[in-house]
Amino acid sequence: MHLLIIEDNPDLAGNLSDFLDARGHSVDLAQNGLAGLNFALERDYDAMVLDLMLPGMHGLEVCSRLREAGRDLPVLMLTARDTLADKLGGFEHGADDYLVKPFDLPELEARLTALVRRAKRAMPRSLLRVGDLTFDPDRLRVERGGRRLELAPIPLRMLQLLMQRAPGVVRREEIAQAIWGDNPPDSDALRAHVHALRSAVDRDAETPLVHTLRGIGYQLAEPHDR
Repeated sequence: MHLLIIEDNPDLAGNLSDFLDARGHSVDLAQNGLAGLNFALERDYDAMVLDLMLPGMHGLEVCSRLREAGRDLPVLMLTARDTLADKLGGFEHGADDYLVKPFDLPELEARLTALVRRAKRAMPRSLLRVGDLTFDPDRLRVERGGRRLELAPIPLRMLQLLMQRAPGVVRREEIAQAIWGDNPPDSDALRAHVHALRSAVDRDAETPLVHTLRGIGYQLAEPHDR
């Protein structure tokens, strides 16, 4: 699993990271709520471990903003508060599970595994995802960071092809064949459609996803996958 841990206690964060790393998981750490929220919105994780009492932004607000942005990332909330009201508050703000400190590390891993398994079962089989970009081919619906993107038919077909092959590189000739068959237009037309795709997908985004490999083709990928 690729996990995000938002925890300001360095000892606990270190213990969690060391344990999960040793169990074969990859872990990113954030020590305040704002940094953790930015990580969750900009990168692709299987699940998030979220402390409640955080500097910068309270854990409940982090969770609320994540849901407002349309992200369905599974969230396991950590807190020393064990009252029913505290737990209900966490669920009302979008948490998927709740673990009270102190806890056993194997239990935390088991809960994360269950959350990820349920999320994968609930996700439509046809949904394509790269980072915070999603494409539902059944409904022809594209979103990035929870924001709906409108694409013309040809850029939409390009996007589907690039996402199906992500993070692989798709050659220009292959894109042209897939869209126009044996009667492709000149290269300027292809570049114009790619420009339209890039403008829609990467506009107002801090992390570009559409990349050009000059003389070769195009790639849809997060920076760490290039």
